[in-house]
Amino acid sequence: MSLRLATFNIENLMTRFDYTGFRNQTRRDRAMQLYDVRDEAAYQALESARMLALTDDTRQLTALAIADADADILCLQEVDNMAALQAFEYGYLYRMMGNGYRQKFLIEGNDSRGIDVAVVMREETQDGEKIELVDITSHAAVTYRYLGLFTPELALNNRIDDKIFKRDCLELELRIGGKPLTLFVTHLKSMTNGRENGDGRMGTMPVRRAEVQAIRRIIENRFGVEGARSASFAICGDMNDYQERVVISGNRRLGHSFTPVTQETSALDILSEDDFAVNPVLRRDVMDRWTLYHSRGPQEQHLCQLDYIWLSKRLAEMNAESVPDIIRAGQPFRTPFPAGQEVDRYPRTGWDRPKASDHCPVVMSLDLH
Repeated sequence: MSLRLATFNIENLMTRFDYTGFRNQTRRDRAMQLYDVRDEAAYQALESARMLALTDDTRQLTALAIADADADILCLQEVDNMAALQAFEYGYLYRMMGNGYRQKFLIEGNDSRGIDVAVVMREETQDGEKIELVDITSHAAVTYRYLGLFTPELALNNRIDDKIFKRDCLELELRIGGKPLTLFVTHLKSMTNGRENGDGRMGTMPVRRAEVQAIRRIIENRFGVEGARSASFAICGDMNDYQERVVISGNRRLGHSFTPVTQETSALDILSEDDFAVNPVLRRDVMDRWTLYHSRGPQEQHLCQLDYIWLSKRLAEMNAESVPDIIRAGQPFRTPFPAGQEVDRYPRTGWDRPKASDHCPVVMSLDLH
């Protein structure tokens, strides 16, 4: 029996317009910056028209990427609410895939922008095995005090009774053809911090490290420290951190060069140490593991993996030959691809936008015994 499991940050699937750019220039879209709009009502009309036109193209590309992943269970990040998820599934995914993801789950989390994690599932795998939800639990309310994870580093910008997860860790207990599988779906703290001008990744590392420690603690509390090694679980989501990256130098005119670099430290080390969980994307070539292109001008460019399906030790051993796919056809044309990785982009993909997302879906087939 085979299950296709995927994760995808679909980038701001919203049901609301953001008009804050009228009063805050730093939040105004670059297209709107070209125009001198002094009346707020006119600004709102223009901004809503701009977003409607862009969104239709974007969500067609998003749906194409999901259709190519062709997953039985799809873990999503950056979903506004259930209404947004239902409208996207009916208006876009249905046109690509038909009656696919009838089971949808979303619990409001902690994100200040209101974006949540969600899971959509088929009623059966493509092999005809029933997919059943046994239980679902949000861990959004868990605090540093509750799990004993408060540290002096965290005390600089956090309080002991603050919630650990900046979004959530959504736990789903499933039965796939009668066989157990537990999913932990998350979206960790971003690598930007408005209070700092330095290294955003390292500046936010204490928060992300606590989130990962909390995920591991939740799993060990659920299965037991030793029991976790024989349990069937997967941790899916946008981890906003990496253990390695491919540094890019050069430009379009002169060409690009790509250099793989291993990071000295990562919040994700907490998952990989002592084989607690396995990142199966490491089964791909070191140059071919990336799910996101990061750029702050030609002097700061890299490819990295932010999107993960971490497998329990047992699941990884059961699926030792399975290699995840990374769907990159929805990436914008500005993303430099290492030699041999080029793909045919979806129709209407732009230089920077529209695009399926800034992230790529990761999908893999798993056998459950």
